[in-house]
This record gives sequence, C-alpha cells and structure tokens, in this order.
Amino acid sequence: MATSGTTAFNLDIGDILEEAYDLCGLEMRTGYDYKSAKRALNLVFLEWQNKGLNLWTLDQASISVTAGTNTYDLQSSALDVVDAFVRTDAGDIDKQMDQRLKRISRTQYNHQSKKLTRSKPTQFFVDKNTGTNSIVLWATPDDAQAYTIVYDYVKRIEDVGITAANNADVPARYLPCLTYALAFNLACKSQNAQPRVPMIKARYDELWKDVSEADREKANVKFVPNLSYMN
Repeated sequence: MATSGTTAFNLDIGDILEEAYDLCGLEMRTGYDYKSAKRALNLVFLEWQNKGLNLWTLDQASISVTAGTNTYDLQSSALDVVDAFVRTDAGDIDKQMDQRLKRISRTQYNHQSKKLTRSKPTQFFVDKNTGTNSIVLWATPDDAQAYTIVYDYVKRIEDVGITAANNADVPARYLPCLTYALAFNLACKSQNAQPRVPMIKARYDELWKDVSEADREKANVKFVPNLSYMN
C-alpha cells in the first residue's frame, strides 16, 4: 500500500477563512469579508483562552530577583501562572535546589501583617491587569542567597496577523475545531447562514470537547485522604 509518507498537513490563515465560509455556505467576496473574518478569528483565540488550560499554551520563564523587591513583571504574553518555584544556586549541578511556592489570593496577601518581612520567598500571587501581569512575592527576598523565580505560565495565542499565508498559532489537531469555531461566528452574523447555525454550533462543541480532553496531562494522580480529623 502506497502512502504519502508525510505528516505535515496544515492550513494557513487564508485556508482557514475559506473553509469556514464553505461551512457556512457563503463566499468571501470583498475585502471587508476578509477583514471581518480575521477579526472573528482573533476573537475565537481570545475565547479559547477563557475555556481552560491547554498544554500547548504552556511555557516557562525565569526571573532573577533583587533583594528588597517583591514585585516583578511576567512575560508580556503571560495570562496566568500555573506553577512557580524559588531556585537557589542556579546552574550548580550539585547544589541547585527548587522549592515550590504556594499560590495565594490577593486577599490572603493583603491579610499578611508583615509585608516587609525579608526572607526566602514561600508564597506568591498574580497581579492581573490590562497590561503586563506581575507576580508578587512573600516574603520579600532577602540577600542571604541569590534567588531565581521559575514559573510555568499560560501564554496568549498569537494574533492572526496581516499575511494570509501565515499559519494559526495552534497545533494542527485543533484545525477542525478552529474552522468550525470561526464558521459559527461568521454564520451568526449572516442572515443567509442562519439555518446552519445549530448544526455548526453542535459540531463545534463536539470537536472542542474531543480535542480539549485529549490535551490533558496523562500522568497518574494519587489522592490521599486527610484522616487527622479522626484523631
């Protein structure tokens, strides 16, 4: 049996727009149609960021902290922090150690009575805003050691961009779901496509469920009950 021997299939932005219009039973005829579809696709990306954690949107970064400073900007593309560690003796093969930081809420941080305490950080909260998010540490780092904060973060999906020949910033396995998501947005804006809206939405929901469930950690998790209350 002869096969292609390749696994590189992908769709560029132009292909995604055309496929979505085909699903709606519409044609992309004008420059405004093209502009509107790209805008809708960017809105889909923003919507997906609110649907929960997907492994392909994770990245890692680090911050070299300064004694006496407890607030640091995250990466500009960071939407949230999933996990964070304080690292000492970074780069030393024998001494490097990572200690996990406990995430707390802004309210819990505000309730800390001694915010100026200087020590090795043990907790953090994420200060979210309309610009670059930041991480706030407690305790404030001291100068006893050189500390590095290593954090895993959810990164923002890149915008569509100007060039139609670009690829979308999603794994190829998400393309079927992406085309239906865009088709749903386009169909909702077109009177002629209204009869197809329920079918497109149902298929979109089905595809999202399948692909998002597949994009999860497969490691085993063991839950240990806390029986101390019985003592």
